[in-house]
Amino acid sequence: MGKFTGLELTPRKIQYLKFLLEKDETVRTTDISSQLNVDPSTTTKVINELTKSGYVNHVPYRGVCLTEYGREYAEFLLRRHRILSLLLSHYGLSTNDACEEVSRFEGHVSKYAVDRICKSMGHPQLSNCGEIKHDSCELVD
Repeated sequence: MGKFTGLELTPRKIQYLKFLLEKDETVRTTDISSQLNVDPSTTTKVINELTKSGYVNHVPYRGVCLTEYGREYAEFLLRRHRILSLLLSHYGLSTNDACEEVSRFEGHVSKYAVDRICKSMGHPQLSNCGEIKHDSCELVD
């Protein structure tokens, strides 16, 4: 497992990794552009940056897929989203509102904070967004 803080990527790049994790296969850049509603040239630029940083493999005319490190990071991103969404739903936000609010700020919450929040919540297994995996949690009891 690689070391990361959870603060390495911009919100836009977070969307790319979460989308690729959800697809769980090689995805064409045109499909990414379409799904994320961005210009194909922007998608190419972001994919090139993610490739250089080791998060994805990109084979021109074939597609994009997560590297092992990219998959690990994307799984953390999904876990972070689900834990924070669950936290907000405990404090009165509806499932949809919690998910939307978390999407606005999740990129600014470190792995350190997420691990501690998760531990304080008793390592929940399920959030309003789906299953919570604890593979990347450094505080699993």
